Amino acid sequence: MTEEEIEKENAAITKAYKELLKVSYTTLTNDDKKLIRKAFDIALDGHKNQRRKSGEAYIFHPIAVAKIVAQEIGLDATSIASALLHDVVEDSPDYNIEDIDKLFGKTVATIVDGLTKISSLSKEKDMDVSLQAENFRKMLLTLNDDVRVIIIKIADRLHNMQTMDAMRADKQEKIASETLYIYAPLAHRIGLYNIKTELEDLALKYTEPEVYFDILNKTKESKEEQDKYIEQFSDVIKNSLDKEHFNYTIKGRPKSIFSIRKKMMKQGVSFDEVYDKFAIRIIYKSDAANEKFLAWKIYSIVTDHFRPNPIRLRDWISSPKGTGYEALHITVMGPKGRWVEVQIRSERMNEIAEKGYAAHYKYKQENEKEDNLEGWINRLQEALENPETNAVDFVEQFKLNLYSKEIFVFTPAGDLKSLPKGATSLDFAFSIHTEVGMKTRGAKVNGKLVPLSHELNSGDQVDILTSESAKPNANWLDYATTARARGKIKSALKEDKKRIGEEGKEILRRKLKQLKISLNENSINELVNYFKLNTSLDLFYRVGLGTIDNPMIKDYASSRNNALMSFIKNKITRKANVKKEDLEKDEVTAKYDSLVFGKEEEKLDYKLSNCCNPIPGDDVFGFLTVTEGIKVHKKNCPNALTLQSNYAYRIMLAKWVDSTQQEFAAQITITGIDHIGLVNDITKVISGNMHVNMKSLSFDSDDGLFSGKISVVVKNKTLVKKLIEKLKKINGIDKVTRV
Repeated sequence: MTEEEIEKENAAITKAYKELLKVSYTTLTNDDKKLIRKAFDIALDGHKNQRRKSGEAYIFHPIAVAKIVAQEIGLDATSIASALLHDVVEDSPDYNIEDIDKLFGKTVATIVDGLTKISSLSKEKDMDVSLQAENFRKMLLTLNDDVRVIIIKIADRLHNMQTMDAMRADKQEKIASETLYIYAPLAHRIGLYNIKTELEDLALKYTEPEVYFDILNKTKESKEEQDKYIEQFSDVIKNSLDKEHFNYTIKGRPKSIFSIRKKMMKQGVSFDEVYDKFAIRIIYKSDAANEKFLAWKIYSIVTDHFRPNPIRLRDWISSPKGTGYEALHITVMGPKGRWVEVQIRSERMNEIAEKGYAAHYKYKQENEKEDNLEGWINRLQEALENPETNAVDFVEQFKLNLYSKEIFVFTPAGDLKSLPKGATSLDFAFSIHTEVGMKTRGAKVNGKLVPLSHELNSGDQVDILTSESAKPNANWLDYATTARARGKIKSALKEDKKRIGEEGKEILRRKLKQLKISLNENSINELVNYFKLNTSLDLFYRVGLGTIDNPMIKDYASSRNNALMSFIKNKITRKANVKKEDLEKDEVTAKYDSLVFGKEEEKLDYKLSNCCNPIPGDDVFGFLTVTEGIKVHKKNCPNALTLQSNYAYRIMLAKWVDSTQQEFAAQITITGIDHIGLVNDITKVISGNMHVNMKSLSFDSDDGLFSGKISVVVKNKTLVKKLIEKLKKINGIDKVTRV
């Protein structure tokens, strides 16, 4: 770099630092500013020789992360300083955690240490479980140190997502998938709604770029029309709000690109058919005493002018979400006969929604009750402390509980409990206390006896009946839905299975001794295979229960010699057939030569996955399975996100290079208005004009409307697209889509 370039870069760094101080959400004291300055100086020194892939000085990254922490999340000076230092220990040989402790004290050192641990997780190699799920679990363990570790990590991920253009495409896709799988749900649960939305949109930009930019451009085109509509809506209610002397603002909020895409997929509609692409937000000033009263007063004014949809009322003021979110949501029939979502919030509620519940860290006093965020952390910690928890199950259960809607039920004493929608009376028992759950024998809901599988509804009053003799059984896993209850039940069943298994092992040892067979590793493996079981514990457990009895063990002993002879014969036969198998494999490989894998573009054996049925022209990737070799999936396959995130080390680059010798099946659905000769028109287009081979077709007609499914055989994706376009032009056809 020239001196002029260095000078210019230093000026940009200084400007970025000053901007950080200016936008801080909390009021910074002189001591705060000194702490942040000191952290900035150490970060500047620690990263002095580093540059990002884009070529800019590395220091811009920690400053940007600190700015997100300060401005968008609203944390304190300690958090801002920790964000500036988050990569120093990992990236600089000049500083270790002891140095950070001496320079900044225990709290900052704990946070930086937690962040350093998370960064080093990806370097660990453990192929027995999903690396990503296990890393996620370990990452959540750092919540025990300080919740700000996770919050800063989310800010770090957000900035990485914002600046990912310089990376390789496969790397972008891997990081984006991981973001959707882990970081967006986590941001949602901590109450960082704005960040969660941005993470989802950015992830879509890299996982499905065509879709992302298509919706983005259409959103920009419709912005002017939306602004006019919001103005029309506001004009109708402004007079009424002014008469009541409200101090308020009304603004429109466009729905995120990701949520619009989700609606399009779920409802099977186009962009133009998504009716609620934005929400109207009314934010009012109020003291704490009148907040709730004023919210309902505004609700009354809005519904005086616009007809509400009664099933779309969401009262999160009386019962806030577990994330701390408070608001009143109503859907009303607005101008031009369009449904509009209206969100009513006080300025305080809006602050929680904008900054996240984490921002309230600064208000936390020692004598205050445990807040929702810390309550969640404590519950999460219980699940994490169970060493038996499988990492992949844990992540899936965690995500399930994050995204499920909440219900609110009462204890007999009238205390309110929050549970995920779909929770049962057994889930409720475990939410009170583990011991209550373990001793449950029944439940009363609203005074009536119900089974343990009874699904609860908001407003239910639940009384759990217990007994000292009651204990969990395998059926309980069918009744429980929450991660907490399922984890405790699995743990109890495992202990019970171990105890019975130990008794079974001794019984088996005695019975085999009578048959002149020793109980050792070889005989145990033989027995496990003979009875088609998975583990030795399964074997001992069944012997202990008596489901594997004396005659069955004798049958095993008598077949032992035959099995051994058969094994030897098979081995000899397999050797003789090696050449034949190789020839067959070559024939298969020769037929399927249109896909290549990896950077070297090798031709390898593969299978096309049934879950998404890729055809030539689709964007695809290879996934190395344990038993079936390489399976090829479409990049927008429903399972792609989980595979990319959990098993990144098994993902292979794949692309189509030649499809002239192959044909592939594709399924098309058609809907529209029925009329005479319609089927003939459709078949004529397919077989006559397009020269496409039709395998099957079926049509249903009901009250003048029809729907149909057509299976065709095509050479590539382009032919399918052309066929769909031609079918759309047939008179009476409404929608044509490829399944």
